[in-house]
Amino acid sequence: MVMKKFINDPSQLTPELLQGFALCYPNQVKVISEKIVLRANPKTKDKVAIITLGGAGHEPALSGFVGDGMLDASVVGDIFAAPGAPKVLEALRLFKDYAGIILVVLNHAGDVMNANMACMMAAKEGINVHKILTAEDIAPGINAPIEDRRGLGGCVPLIKVIGAAAEQGKSVDEILAVGEKFNQKMATLAVTLKVATHPQSGQETGSLADNEMEIGMGQHGEGGGNGPEPLQSADSVAEIMVQKLIAAIKAQSGDRVILIINGSGATTLMEMFIIFGKAYNVLKEQGISVGFSRCDEILTVQEASGFQMFLGIIDDEIQALLNAPSNAPYWVTR
Repeated sequence: MVMKKFINDPSQLTPELLQGFALCYPNQVKVISEKIVLRANPKTKDKVAIITLGGAGHEPALSGFVGDGMLDASVVGDIFAAPGAPKVLEALRLFKDYAGIILVVLNHAGDVMNANMACMMAAKEGINVHKILTAEDIAPGINAPIEDRRGLGGCVPLIKVIGAAAEQGKSVDEILAVGEKFNQKMATLAVTLKVATHPQSGQETGSLADNEMEIGMGQHGEGGGNGPEPLQSADSVAEIMVQKLIAAIKAQSGDRVILIINGSGATTLMEMFIIFGKAYNVLKEQGISVGFSRCDEILTVQEASGFQMFLGIIDDEIQALLNAPSNAPYWVTR
């Protein structure tokens, strides 16, 4: 298949996209050292800094969530690749005089390896970094060990929660506590209809026939363990997925949840709203209320078609943090 994308030199994709991103949102972000995205208006040093890392190609994640009330910095790797530990360390050094640093890491081998290396190097310099690992993908099974579970789009609402707590001046321990409370009660499941092409090589990242879908496929076209199955209706897919997510987070009648449908890149809002409506009604039938919701492209995979469904239990504290003001390019709350 011939790749059709508006690009220039494939080796310069990440610097070029970040340059354009910063030029588009100059009041919210800036780029330094080619691949470190910072808030244009930094918070005061008496507050805790929230940082993350990850490969490019998933826009708006993760740099689209740098801004007031969310991330202080995003360290960007090449397409679908984690940034190296030295670049992560460079970002950590920028915040060594803050009240603390929390590094949000998605559970992918490269991200985890480079985050751990950067934290070890930072510790030798006297920089104390705390980590939150997101591994909310339930495709391997709701009882699968954490090392087998990938970090998907759930990192973004978690960043909103802890970013708001940091903006309010809460301590490292307080932020970690609310972050882990949310982290332990959230789950994501993805479904894919059409895989992406890698914009540097032009190679497809997986394979699905026109009449197939796969529930559980990962962010880069990697399989979810169950393999392809015949394409089903929106209602059927939504019910299958939301029931699995309800079981994973052990939601019960009377609980309040956050429900997000995250488009993978080529899924229309029409489709997302239809999926959301069915999931919402299934939750309602079980006495579970939706306290916060969103249908949007949050973490994409180029032109992959499909979506991630995210569900998490929330209480009054988390609800307030989700509703707190933020001003990141792709998450603005007034």
